[in-house]
Amino acid sequence: MNDNIQQFFVAGINYRKTDAAVRGLFAVTNDQYLSILHKAKAIGLQELFVVSTCNRTEIYGMASNADVLINLLCRETKGTTEMLMERCYIKQGMHAVEHLFDVAAGLDSQILGDYEIVGQIKTAVKVAREEGMIGAFTERLFNTVLQSSKAVKTNTELSSGTVSVSFAAIQFLKENVTNIAHKKAVLLGTGKIGRNTCKNLVDYLDVRDITLINRSEDKAKDLAELFNLKFANANNLQEEVKEADIVIVATNAPEPIITKAHLNPNKHHILIDLSIPHNIDPACKSLNNCTLVNVDDLSKINDQTLQKREAEIPKAKNIIQQHMDEFCEWNVMRKNVPVLKAVKQKLIAMQQCNLFQSISDAQKLNVKEEHAQVQKVVNNMAVKMKQHNLPGCFYIEAINDYIAAV
Repeated sequence: MNDNIQQFFVAGINYRKTDAAVRGLFAVTNDQYLSILHKAKAIGLQELFVVSTCNRTEIYGMASNADVLINLLCRETKGTTEMLMERCYIKQGMHAVEHLFDVAAGLDSQILGDYEIVGQIKTAVKVAREEGMIGAFTERLFNTVLQSSKAVKTNTELSSGTVSVSFAAIQFLKENVTNIAHKKAVLLGTGKIGRNTCKNLVDYLDVRDITLINRSEDKAKDLAELFNLKFANANNLQEEVKEADIVIVATNAPEPIITKAHLNPNKHHILIDLSIPHNIDPACKSLNNCTLVNVDDLSKINDQTLQKREAEIPKAKNIIQQHMDEFCEWNVMRKNVPVLKAVKQKLIAMQQCNLFQSISDAQKLNVKEEHAQVQKVVNNMAVKMKQHNLPGCFYIEAINDYIAAV
């Protein structure tokens, strides 16, 4: 059992020191993630997961040092180890733990309070768990982080209002496109961000002429039917884009899928790239008839909602600290598990050796009751160890407690 919290590391990059282009070099696809997990297992690591979003790529794990994690990540991505080391942050022990709590609460998001990160963390841990790379430490940490994140969302205004990268795109369109309800839009990608963007286009901007395109056509069809929109096959991408006033891309391709060649030189296009790495070629920005914005551009949108969220940071920090304290207490108690198991086994052995033959048949307990009595004594010992942090002192006391009980 790996119970040394100092062996827990996170290494990563985010929007604070890198732009979208650099972050794209370290973005991790599903196949790359699986490869990282398999290689980690092959070198003896037991607990590891990777969070890769438009704002960050972070690798968390139990290791002898952070270099092990960095090398695993860079072997699978386009970015080099040297490039990452120049820009990354490395946190260890409780600093790494606190960082994950902050990320899950939205405190470290490019748009403060953006809650979409929680779903991305859940997905990352789910994949790692399926590959056998989530152990006792990371499982408990993940669960406590989720509890903390939920408490922050419920008890503060940190995530109040509707501000996220996808909604920032809607704000941008509202402020920069006249008569938008009558514009033709193409939305490429119907994953979570794409679905949210689609819903916001319909609900907030009343855009109805939207064509949905997805690699899996069935997903585009299902979403189109939900909102009474159109969908098209990916093979018709260029035809649809040339006719569109607004093109929004929320896909996860390793290379740009919209280039200059897709655009109509006689039509003005608004291009919004919600993907990391870029899925719209940045060269499109050089065209006179194009307006191109990406996630970094959208994150600069600031309003009263964000100012209100900033005032909630101290309250969120207090909630996080309470959950961190709970996690630390659990981690300390893990060290007592071997002692508690030894005591339990000793008491069961005492039962089985008929040490208490003087007890009358009427007083004898059945097996279920005997085990319950042992567990009660062990639980009592655990409470005392937790309160006084002196595990060895309670071994004999636990045996005395059992003898007195029987």
